[in-house]
Amino acid sequence: MIAPKPPLPARALDDRVFAGVAAATLLAFAAVALWPGLSGYRVNIIGQLACFALLAVALDLIWGYAGILSLGHGLFFAIGGYVAGMHLLEHSVATTGVTPDIVQFMGWTALPAWWAPLGSFPVALLAAIAVSFGAAFAFGWVSFRSRVGGVYFAIITQALVYVAMLLMFRNDTGFGGNNGMTGFQMIFGVPFQSPSVATGLALASLGVLGVTLVGCRLLMVGRFGRLLVATRDDEIRLRSLGYDTLRLKLAVWCLSAVIAAIAGLLYVPQVGIINPRVLSPELSLEIAVWCAIGGRGRLAGAVIGAVLVNAIKFSLSATLPELWPFVLSGLVILVALIFPNGLLDIGRWRPALLSRPGALRPQDAAS
Repeated sequence: MIAPKPPLPARALDDRVFAGVAAATLLAFAAVALWPGLSGYRVNIIGQLACFALLAVALDLIWGYAGILSLGHGLFFAIGGYVAGMHLLEHSVATTGVTPDIVQFMGWTALPAWWAPLGSFPVALLAAIAVSFGAAFAFGWVSFRSRVGGVYFAIITQALVYVAMLLMFRNDTGFGGNNGMTGFQMIFGVPFQSPSVATGLALASLGVLGVTLVGCRLLMVGRFGRLLVATRDDEIRLRSLGYDTLRLKLAVWCLSAVIAAIAGLLYVPQVGIINPRVLSPELSLEIAVWCAIGGRGRLAGAVIGAVLVNAIKFSLSATLPELWPFVLSGLVILVALIFPNGLLDIGRWRPALLSRPGALRPQDAAS
């Protein structure tokens, strides 16, 4: 007799590492909300780390489960960030009546009229989702329908984000050019200098991260996730069985883009600026490094990698910034030679792994 399959929530929590990361996210949320001794600086850092973790989860969906490496996810992150910048500028002008600096250095008399609807947060949120979804759908449809994959897809996405960066550096695009957007004064009617703003943004980032983690985990342990892994492992065979792999890849690609845009939407208010440097290929490459270091195809690994790498980066940036590139390179080499499935392999490490014949094989992403 075949044993009944466990319910979806039970399968979702079957991964101890995932359960631990989910618990850590909840603990961080409680600490930010209830610990009065936590400084505003640390609260801000926690919020930024949550945004980076959300961005890593977005890439892990498409790379870890579908096997499609994107080196252009900074584009979707920037879409959310620029929408957030326009919303905050419009809201600040409407609330305080003070003309922002962007009007002066762009040679305008006022903010563009078409920005006006973005002064409403629900409209800005819908705009970020719609634009990122539309851009991902258009690019994904053309690429996946043409069966572009592997290194070619990675190169094209990197070229795409680089072209976007060059375009946004130009003042005549109307998004602030090299200076970008800054000088945000109000958010939801509260001055940015208020300590409650940093706390609220960090809580929102952690909350969205937690909900996204659980939602994506439930999706990946179900039928959709199994089909994605099958597409990654043997797409031709899956197509021969009658499955439409184009729709599968397009669905997870668009979902990944929307999550990345939401991460950008939450990130910009916490750093107070958005400019074309967020579109630099280096950021998109770093996102892939986070997933590789933590362990791709497990969601939790992406969060671990993003938090670990950026926590080290923040720490070194204040003391030894010139040391950071060497530390990052060392981590990449360590993972590539000893932990091929990222730091999630560290619990199964044996000295014999120092030789390639004994190296661990990447664990199935569906586990």
